[in-house]
Amino acid sequence: MEFLLSGIMAITWQQLVMYAVGCILIYLAVVKEFEPSLLLPMGFGAILVNLPATGVLDQVLYGNVQTHGIIQWLFDTGIEASEALPILLFIGIGAMIDFGPLLSNPKMFLFGAAAQFGIFFTIVLAAVLGFDLPDAASIGIIGAADGPTSILVSQILDSKYMGAIAVAAYSYMALVPIVQPMAVKLVTTKKERLIRMNYNPGSVTKLTRIMFPIIVTIIAGLIAPQSVALVGFLMFGNLIRECGVLGSLSDTAQNSLANLITLLLGITIAFSMKAEAFVNWQTLLIMGLGLVAFVMDTIGGVLFAKFLNLFLKKDQKINPMVGAAGISAFPMSARVIQKMGIKEDPNNHLLMHAISANVSGQIGSVVAGGVVIKIVIDILARMQ
Repeated sequence: MEFLLSGIMAITWQQLVMYAVGCILIYLAVVKEFEPSLLLPMGFGAILVNLPATGVLDQVLYGNVQTHGIIQWLFDTGIEASEALPILLFIGIGAMIDFGPLLSNPKMFLFGAAAQFGIFFTIVLAAVLGFDLPDAASIGIIGAADGPTSILVSQILDSKYMGAIAVAAYSYMALVPIVQPMAVKLVTTKKERLIRMNYNPGSVTKLTRIMFPIIVTIIAGLIAPQSVALVGFLMFGNLIRECGVLGSLSDTAQNSLANLITLLLGITIAFSMKAEAFVNWQTLLIMGLGLVAFVMDTIGGVLFAKFLNLFLKKDQKINPMVGAAGISAFPMSARVIQKMGIKEDPNNHLLMHAISANVSGQIGSVVAGGVVIKIVIDILARMQ
């Protein structure tokens, strides 16, 4: 039975910490039902990759025999080589989104931009705290409230903190119902939260719905070429939904494809959660900075709505809470704003306005990711 004792004796205290982290993520997924399709595979993967001489990672056995681990292979193939998994997930996300409410109320596009404020605020803060520019930029993208975008940006910029960034991004996505109400109430008054908004949606033609993803892709490609993979696959998924002739493929993208890629992405990203790279003070700092990014995104959207209200007539004013839905956590953030509105006034329904801002945030977050990548790459090129 020596092999049992040797395995137990090989466990380090850092690996024990990662077992605890994995169990916490599984607990949040199963008991609290926080993003179970993401946190459960991430939690289980964190345990797998931290077992001594684990078979899910590449290793050299006795006799100099090289073996290949499945999680490391998935990471090398699906993330490091081509960023395939996070990009493919955007097809499913795009197929889920109905841009109709946004197209009928185009001014909500502004909130998809305003609610990305936390990204750039946190990039500056992380740089001030001593992180290298690529790491600071990757940490700031946590504020996008978009796990695949966070993974993609940190991979392209070769951040050594990808594991901590992924955990922070997905954790705060799951904690939207807890974090956002506190942030919103911090910068609004009860009178502002009681503002009612009329919903008078205009008709959106099928041609408009079809042309929208094509036009957005072209514009994003011209403004922020590095965002084309993200925006393009998001819009491709939406085009499948809106074209009207690919119903079965749209259903597949929304359900089977999105669920499968989510599971694979969750357990694959666990490769970057190995104890030696994860258990350090930088991880705690990154989790803190991620919370700052998330809160500042929410506050940025709310303050922008309050700014617009200075120029709007009384019957046109925007409930500032709607601005908080401009983040990418779709549709969780919109639901949170709806619940907050009903809590303040049972007859105040803000869901459709919040949904419009929320889907705009999907576009805003991936464009912001592309912009950040381009800016960082250009700065590094000039420094060489």
